[in-house]
Parts: sequence; structure tokens; C-alpha cells
Amino acid sequence: MMIQEKLRNLRKQKGMSQEKMAKAISTDPSNYSRKERGEVRIHDDEWQKLADALEVPVEEIKEEKDLRIVHNDNSTFNDNSGNYYNQHFNIPNSIVENLQDYISLLKKEIHELKEEIKILKS
Repeated sequence: MMIQEKLRNLRKQKGMSQEKMAKAISTDPSNYSRKERGEVRIHDDEWQKLADALEVPVEEIKEEKDLRIVHNDNSTFNDNSGNYYNQHFNIPNSIVENLQDYISLLKKEIHELKEEIKILKS
């Protein structure tokens, strides 16, 4: 059983709403829902608060293998600026290359527009 299923099943078994669980970790219900679905990482302190709210040991709802890391071999995405969710994304290189080409095209267009503005101002 996936960790999110364990958490959801135990929450329902205890008669707890997502709203109440969200309050336990000081977040909004939509964010808690994403955490419960595994779309957003649940931090260690949140695991403890959830376990306390459910009145179970943290080990009962959390497994150590419940860690996700963003992986991408492309240097454009290696600055860790988007890693706050710590999810695993498997982005095909063809998509990354396509996006890089598009970014280059946009940069070139921006440069040309700036030159055109200079000409129009003078």
C-alpha cells in the first residue's frame, strides 16, 4: 500500500476530515489534499503532527523510503530553485531541448524588439 493510501485510510478510519488534518499541520485543505495524494512532500515535522492528530506512532504512517528528489540532467534545471516540493519529475530530454529552443527564440525576439524600440525612440 502506498504511503498516501495509508495516511488517507487511517484518517478516514479515525473519522478525521482533510480540513482538520490541514489545521494540524497549519496549512490549507487544498495543500493538505495534495500532500495526501503524494503531489507535495510532507516534511518530517508535519509527519509528527499528523501522527499526533491521528494518535498513532509516526512510523505507522511514514516510511523512510517516502523521499522524492527532482532529477534532471539538464543544467537549466539544476539550480534547485524549483525543488521546494521535492517531487520526482521524469522530463524527456526532447521536451527539455524543445523548451530551450523556444526560450532561445524568445530571447532573440526580445533583443530584436529592444533594438526596434531604440530606433523608434531616436
